[in-house]
Amino acid sequence: MSNDPIKQALNRLPYGFYSITSRNGDDVNAMVANWITQASFTPRLMAVGLQKKSYTHSVISAGGVFAINIFNQEDQDDMMPFTKGRAKKPDKMAEATFTAAPETGCPILAGAAAYLECKVVTMVDVGGDHDILIGEVIGGDILKEGDVDDTLTLPQLGWSYAG
Repeated sequence: MSNDPIKQALNRLPYGFYSITSRNGDDVNAMVANWITQASFTPRLMAVGLQKKSYTHSVISAGGVFAINIFNQEDQDDMMPFTKGRAKKPDKMAEATFTAAPETGCPILAGAAAYLECKVVTMVDVGGDHDILIGEVIGGDILKEGDVDDTLTLPQLGWSYAG
């Protein structure tokens, strides 16, 4: 246990566990992410904490679109191949099973329960190691039955990405 009470408090936030997919021409990518929240009702906006040095950051910056793939708890194994970055697993998309989303062409991963397609509104450099990506939801669908209680979260995996 950490002696840092701020880190301990940040670790109490119950983050979901999602896959962010992106497309720039023929270049597609998928990564896992958890710092995601809805930021506006009208228009529907999503805010994503996106690590500056991630491969996905460069793909989204160039392509201007991304998708949020939402998984049920029972389908966590379908998302595990995307927990490694391109530096460690450069061929991960060659092995991935996905369909192109109708509005953006971003990958919708096999096993996803739902997805949201977004076009980039802005990327905000907040001076840290992550930028805040704001995207307008322009499409989405439910692919499997379920509700928020079925959605995969970091605590269910015993993982933490906070502090």
